[in-house]
Amino acid sequence: MSKSSTDPDSDRTIAVDFDEILYLCGRDGVIGIVKAGVGQWFIETEDDEIALFTEEDDLFVASGFGTDERMIEGVRCMLYLVREIGSPLIVLSKNHPASGRLRMVVSAGQETTIDCGIMPGTHPEQDVLCGMEEFDGMRITGVKDGVQLQNIDLSKIDMRKSRM
Repeated sequence: MSKSSTDPDSDRTIAVDFDEILYLCGRDGVIGIVKAGVGQWFIETEDDEIALFTEEDDLFVASGFGTDERMIEGVRCMLYLVREIGSPLIVLSKNHPASGRLRMVVSAGQETTIDCGIMPGTHPEQDVLCGMEEFDGMRITGVKDGVQLQNIDLSKIDMRKSRM
């Protein structure tokens, strides 16, 4: 898929199959999106293990802090590890020193909002995810047979799909 143009205030629905990954590549970061499918996943915090249940159209969203091909492949690998291997989602404490070294973070659920003002990896709420400035405020929602994108100017984003 090549660059697309849309009004930044409008909604855009992109068809995404279960075996596909949608990449949104900006100037400083990349977002990868896959369907989660029906399943049970675990979120690990310092004090708790939280079971998360997803439905057919829920999503895993990975945010990578970089745009080279290694980062794009890393996003694909991370989403594969979470969805196909069942690796847990890890949430760090707010002052954990590793937060500043994270190069990628993942969320799970029906809807994710990208926020460039939060510390990476420190939010157990799965509806917010740290991302680069060009994605700040973007809302990503899983819908039947696809993904709905809101609050993003797609004319400035390279959008592509590939097989997971």
